[in-house]
Formats: sequence, structure tokens, C-alpha cells
Amino acid sequence: MNPSRLRLARKRRQCTQRELAELAGLHERAVKAYEAGEYEPTMETMERIQAVLKFPAEFFEGDDLEEPLPDAASFRALTKMSARQRDAALSQGALALHLNKWFERRFELPAASLPDLSDETSPEAASETLRATWGLGELTIRNMIHLLEAKGVRVYSLAVNAREVDAFSMWKGTTPFIFLNCYKSSERSRFDAAHELGHLVLHRQGVPQGPEAEREANRFASAFLMPSGSIHAHVPLFPTVEELVKIKRVWITSVAAVNHRFHELGLIRDWHYRRLCVEIAKRGFRSAEPEEAPRETSLLVPKLLAALQQEGISRARIAAELGIPIAELRELLFGLAMTDIDGGRTEAASRGPGATQPGLHRIK
Repeated sequence: MNPSRLRLARKRRQCTQRELAELAGLHERAVKAYEAGEYEPTMETMERIQAVLKFPAEFFEGDDLEEPLPDAASFRALTKMSARQRDAALSQGALALHLNKWFERRFELPAASLPDLSDETSPEAASETLRATWGLGELTIRNMIHLLEAKGVRVYSLAVNAREVDAFSMWKGTTPFIFLNCYKSSERSRFDAAHELGHLVLHRQGVPQGPEAEREANRFASAFLMPSGSIHAHVPLFPTVEELVKIKRVWITSVAAVNHRFHELGLIRDWHYRRLCVEIAKRGFRSAEPEEAPRETSLLVPKLLAALQQEGISRARIAAELGIPIAELRELLFGLAMTDIDGGRTEAASRGPGATQPGLHRIK
């Protein structure tokens, strides 16, 4: 048994050592000894641990997995989550790195093309530079996931039991990763994706945590999704909430985000902005987005799974080769594929400006 894998599986289930011991009918001291590698559990004890953690025996016998460190990951809204939720998300990140390595042994995935923009004068300037570098101009980004994948970012979803975690991102070597909560509205998920992109290009050289880093990533996301030129071309003379609901479709962002961007650019006065904030909250538009946009899905993941299926490699086989439960594979890919690949065909979502198809080559 690999002690580090036992520890990772326990964190993935948001279990303390004491809770695992109680559920498996063991002494807490024994669990601590197993995780410290002092001695191995018996086969019968291991079966009880597996039953609690719901990981197959093969998982505990593998090599060490690369586990993201808390200081290396940028968490959206870190204050909203507990330490065990953060650890559960990081352990899912370790499983994503495991899956990503499996994919990269079989496919040549798009290389990362994210510049280091930490020297830009402001997050807004960094947004303009990145849009110019990627040839986006003032165009609306029709699908953030497609764009990120085309630029070499590996996008995975967060599990149901970590839904308090909005999103997080990290660099692993030269490969950027973003994890998104796919249970949020499409508009909010898009903003989370742009926020994490901001961390990846603004804070690559430092620890991307703290209030100031979060504010910078928010300003970047706002400017990246709603460039000032496009905003000036569409802003109403005296916007109402009804007009915000209509005009948000231009940038596929939330009503609240559009209102904030108008105020940020000085296009509405403070009192008008505050009045709209009150009205947005009164109508419940902060928790339930009006006229929600269609949910974005991956272009890359369905292509990978379809190519594997043609070779007779099902999701169950992928999970078996990785030594993880198939439920874990589903949660990593949840919301990214239109259909379950083990069933019928998978169709990609519609494309638009900024949704370049990622290159994909099978490694023979």
C-alpha cells in the first residue's frame, strides 16, 4: 500500500483520520500509522478502508501522485470554503493531473500559449494585451472553455461535494489548469473561467492568493469579457434592469457584472449603480440569473473520448487503467461533454469568435 494514496483518498472524501477510523471500525492511531508508512494494514482492514473511501484496491498500490500544494493553487472565493473542502478540491486536482498524463501519453494536446503579463501596468492593460495577442480584438468570446482549450489550458470540472469551491487554477510545469464549478449559471461560470485566466497570466511568478490578487483577477475578467470599446458601443443612455437583462447577451455575462462594468468605466453615476444593485438583488438575480445562456461545454474532451471509443476504450477502461472509481472520472469531466460517451454520439457545442478548435493528434 502507498501511504500517500491513502491520505489522498481520505482527503478526497473530506474525511479526517478520526472519522475514517470510526467508519472503518479502526483505532485512529492505526490510521495515522498507515498514512505515516509505519506499517501496512492487513488485507481485511484494507477492504474495510476501501469500502469507506470507495476507491478500488488498485488505487492504493500505485506510485505517488502529484498533489497540488495549497500555495500553488489560486482559489476563487477562498473564504467561502473550509480546509477540508479545499483539500478535497486539491486531491481532485491530483486525480486530474493523473488523468491528464494518461491523455498526454496517447494524444498530442494543444501546447500552452499564455504569455506572462505580470509586468503590465494594470489588469485592464493585461486584458487588452492578451486579446491582441490572441487576435480577439473587441469580439465577444462565445465559448470560454473552447478558447481556453485552444490556448493549451486543461479544463476540468469540480465535483458535487466541493460545490462551495467556485473555481481554482494552477500551473503544473508549463501546463496551465483551470477547474470550474459546472453547477453555477453559464454566465457566472464564464466569469470564473476569465478570473482564473487572469491569475494564470498575472500571477504566474508569485503566490496567487490574497484580497489584492483576487481584485486584480476580477478586474482582468471584467475587462477580458467586456472590453471597453464594445461597452461604449452598447451602453444605454440611462440603463434599467430590464435593459441590462437584454444587453448582457452581447457579452454573455451576468446582469450584476454588466452593471459593475458600466460603473467601473464611469458610464453610470454612483447613485445609479447602487440603485441598480438594490433592484438586481430584490429581483433575486444574484442567485438566479435571468435568461440564462446555454451551458458551455468542452470541444476537446468529447473528441478525446470519441477517439478512444473508436479504439474500444470505454470510460470504464480508462478508470480501470488509472485505478480510480468511474464516478471520479465522471466528476472530473462532468458538464464538459454533451453526452455520456459510453452511449451514443457526442456532439460539440456551437462555435463562435474566440472559440478556435483545438488541435488534436493521436500519438501512434
